[in-house]
Amino acid sequence: MNKENLRKADIFSGAIICLFGLWIVLQALKMPMKDSWGGVQNVWYVSPAIFPLFVGSMIMLLGGLLCRIALKRAGFNALAATLRWLSSKALFEFLNSIPNLRFYSIVVLFLSFVYLNIPRIDFFLSAVLFLVVFITSFYFDDANLLKKLFFFYLAGVIVLIIFFALGLNESIGSKVPYPADILTLGFILAYCIYAWVLIRQNTALRKKYRTALIVGIASPFIVGLIFKYFLLVPMPSEGLVIAVTDYFWYLEFLE
Repeated sequence: MNKENLRKADIFSGAIICLFGLWIVLQALKMPMKDSWGGVQNVWYVSPAIFPLFVGSMIMLLGGLLCRIALKRAGFNALAATLRWLSSKALFEFLNSIPNLRFYSIVVLFLSFVYLNIPRIDFFLSAVLFLVVFITSFYFDDANLLKKLFFFYLAGVIVLIIFFALGLNESIGSKVPYPADILTLGFILAYCIYAWVLIRQNTALRKKYRTALIVGIASPFIVGLIFKYFLLVPMPSEGLVIAVTDYFWYLEFLE
């Protein structure tokens, strides 16, 4: 980016930084400035709110200075031109570009893996889903395939969010064991079938697809089983796969 575009970007980044500082200040103001503990009255300057108030105020100040410098360099005409660009079709084309699509894919993959799958779904299934989607999305090195695979995965993530938000995991779990794991297993199979349908006519991509499946499935099981049964480290979430591996590892079928 040239200097003019950087200054335009600084106007908006400075405003966001300033608002973030304001949010910190507002949260800090909810903390007690002074209180009584065991009959002793604490003074304001020992309040836990002092440090976040100072940090938030400094962030607001620096964000405001960044906006001021950017406006001084770029001018209000440049700001108006940027606002017109933000309301034009060019913004949609920019957001729909391949580099941004790669960024969206990575963000959605990691956020769903850390905050949605890991806490609620069997670790092995979560890891297999993440690796298979991640490897196939980027190892194929095809923008059209990346877009189709991303939206397929995003649709599956939305289904999982609705499933957990409606409390279906608990209600169905009282009748059927591990409903979330079964749903995730179906999601993995559906994704693999969909990816195969997309690349089955391409010999080179078929080889990459097989490699992706081998790595995506073997890696979690090799590493996970070592940690689970040799190092005795519990998995973040233990469900269907852990129950099956426990059944064979501890010879429960002989009982």
